[in-house]
Parts: sequence; C-alpha cells; structure tokens
Amino acid sequence: MGKYKDELTRSMTMLSEHPDTIFIGQSVESEGTAMFGTLSGVPANKKKEMPVCEDFQAGIANGLALAGKIPISIYPRWNFLLLAANQIVNHLDKFSMISDYKTKVIIRVGIGAERPIHPQAQHIGDFTESFRLMCQNIDIIRLDEPEQIFPAYQKALNRADGKSTILVEWGDYHNEK
Repeated sequence: MGKYKDELTRSMTMLSEHPDTIFIGQSVESEGTAMFGTLSGVPANKKKEMPVCEDFQAGIANGLALAGKIPISIYPRWNFLLLAANQIVNHLDKFSMISDYKTKVIIRVGIGAERPIHPQAQHIGDFTESFRLMCQNIDIIRLDEPEQIFPAYQKALNRADGKSTILVEWGDYHNEK
C-alpha cells in the first residue's frame, strides 16, 4: 500500500481499465487541481473535460449511467458539488425508487486543502454528513486513511446493487499521508 495520493492514482488507473468507465470533470484533461495528478494512468480517450457548470456535469453523469456507462464524476471540492445537488439528490439518488434502472455513478469529491495556503471558507467545506442525510440510495464514503482508498473504489466499481457512490477525499492528505 502506498501513500494517500499514490493510492488515489492506483485507484483511478484501476477504474480506467474497465471498458465502461469515463472520467468527467474540471481539470480532468488539463492541470488545475491536485486531483489532476492522480489521473496520470488514465488514457486520454477516457477523460472528458467539463465546463465550470456543476449541475450540467451531474446531469451528464446521470445520462451516461442511464446509457450503461460508469461515469467517474470529479468535483475538486464539496463547495463546488453543492451546485450539483439537484441532479444528485433529486435524480441520481431516486432512480431506483422511481424506475427499474440500476445506475452507477462514482462521484469523487474533495474537502479542500488548507495547507500550505488557506483558500478561505468557500473552498474547505465538508458536507459528507449533510449528503448522507439527503441521499437514501447513494453510498457515501469518506477516505480518511490511505488503506481505505483502493478497496472503496473497487467496491464502487464492482457493486451490482444499483447504488452510486460518493467518495470523499482530503486535499491536505495528498501530500501529508
């Protein structure tokens, strides 16, 4: 087992080997966030850069899942994912309750790093517990330790229960653990 960032990189590479996965988000094809570096093992044809329009990104992920793909939808910070709450809470979480569809979206979200420079309150939110209260059919896993990362992503990829997964990582741990 490697360090936190190494385990994220290993997990993204493993996800990319599945024929139905596709990675979408900001800083997926070009640098801009710490998450970009963890996608080094993902082939370019598996990555689709999204505009800064989080609700739109979540809607695309939902559509891809309905079409049988497994989108890995990446949000660098919880504060940005809040803008996608409509698509996640009102649609993705409810698909199994209102239809026979078994969709699977893997959402990767970060708790913004505070070190070495504090980016201020609008970038460091942790809404893990709030989303757990709002989502009945989405598994939400906070990745506190490096050894949790790879098994959590394997579970998210291999689950057959029609549940999506939100995996929460700590930006500060990319360089600290």
